[in-house]
Amino acid sequence: MAHTALTTPPATTTRIPLLDVLRGAAVLGTLMTNVWIFTAPGSEWSVLRGDLPVPDPLAHPSAASVAESAFRFLADGKFLSLLTILFGVGLAIQYDSAARRGEPWPGRYRRRAAFLFLEGTVHFVLVFAWDVLMGYAVTALLVAWLLARSEKVRRRVMWAAASVHTTLVALVTLAALAKPDADGPAAPGPEAVRLYAHGGYLDQVRFRLDHAPALRIEPVFSFGLLVFLFLLGVRLYRAGAFAPTAAGRRIRSRMAAWGLGLGLPLGAAAALGGPDFFVLGRYGIAPLIAVGYIGLIGAALDRFAVPGAAALGCVGRTALSAYVGQNLICMLLCYGIGLGLADRLGGTGPWWVMGLWAAVSLFLAAGSALWLRRFGRGPLEAVQHRVLRARR
Repeated sequence: MAHTALTTPPATTTRIPLLDVLRGAAVLGTLMTNVWIFTAPGSEWSVLRGDLPVPDPLAHPSAASVAESAFRFLADGKFLSLLTILFGVGLAIQYDSAARRGEPWPGRYRRRAAFLFLEGTVHFVLVFAWDVLMGYAVTALLVAWLLARSEKVRRRVMWAAASVHTTLVALVTLAALAKPDADGPAAPGPEAVRLYAHGGYLDQVRFRLDHAPALRIEPVFSFGLLVFLFLLGVRLYRAGAFAPTAAGRRIRSRMAAWGLGLGLPLGAAAALGGPDFFVLGRYGIAPLIAVGYIGLIGAALDRFAVPGAAALGCVGRTALSAYVGQNLICMLLCYGIGLGLADRLGGTGPWWVMGLWAAVSLFLAAGSALWLRRFGRGPLEAVQHRVLRARR
C-alpha cells in the first residue's frame, strides 16, 4: 500500500506536562484494579470464571467493605479507559511529528506498533494474562491508517465503533439479567488456586499459553470501545483539550462537569445493581467517568499546585516501564513463586491489598524520578527507541 504524504500546520514539539501526569495517573490507576487480581485466589483465571470476591457494603456494612467498594468503584475500567484515550492522543502527536518532518504515514509507525505487540505478547506470556498492550497495538494500526483519511471517515468509524460496542454491552447485560439468580458467588477453581499459590513459574507460563484464547477475550470483546477511545483521544488533542490555553481550560472544565456529573451517578447505580450490571459499568459507563477524570485532573492542575503531580509526571514519562514493572512486582510479591502474600494474607481483609497498591505506587514514583535524573527515557522505552532506531 502506498504511503500517504502529510501536510499539517507547524506545531510545538514541547512536552505537554498534563499528558505526563495523566499517563502516570492512568498507569497507577490500572493497578488499583489489577491488584485485586494478583491477591485473589486463582488470580488471573478467577477473573474469567467470575470468582473474584467482591464485597456487598449494603448487605454487610463495615468500614472494610465500604472502603474496598469505593476503592474498586473509583478505579474499575475508568483508568483503563483513560489510558486508552491517552494512547490515541500519543498516536495523534506522532502523526503530527511525522508530518513536520515530511515523512510518509503510517511509514515507520507500523514497526512501532509491531514492537508494541511483541512487548505485549512477552508481557502476557511471562508476567500478566490481562495485558493491554497487544490490543492497543492492533487498534493503533487501524487508527494510524484512519489518521491519513478524512475527518468525515474518522467520525463515521468512531461512532460506528461506539454503536457496535454499545449494542454488544446492552446484549450482554440483558442476557445477564435474564439468567436465573445464582445461589452465591462461585468458588475459586482449585487447580488455579494451587497454581498461583504453590505452582512453579513455568507452570504459570504454560497455563497462560494453554488458555490464551480465553485470557485474550477482553481486547476482542472491547475492540469497538478501543477504536472509539483512540479516536476520541485524537479529537480531544486536536480540539486543544490538553493545551495550556484558555480554550483548553474551558474544555477541561466541561469534561469534568459532564463526565463526572453524569458518569458517577450512573456508575454508582450500576455498581449497586450487582454483578448483572458489571459489564455495563466497566465497559459502558466507565469511559464517561474517564473523560471526567481527565477534566478533573486538568482543572486541578490549572488552578492549584497539586501535591504529587511531579511524581505522577515521572511515572507518566516512563509509562510503559511502570506498567510492566508494577505487574512484575505484584507477581513476585503475591504468587507462590515469590513471597506468596496472596496465600499468606488471604482472608484477612482488604486493607493489606490497598496498602500493597500504595506501596508499589510509591516505589514506582520514587524509582521513576530517580531514573529520570540520569536517563532521558524509561528502561523499556529506551529499549524500544534503540531497536526502532537501529531498524531505521
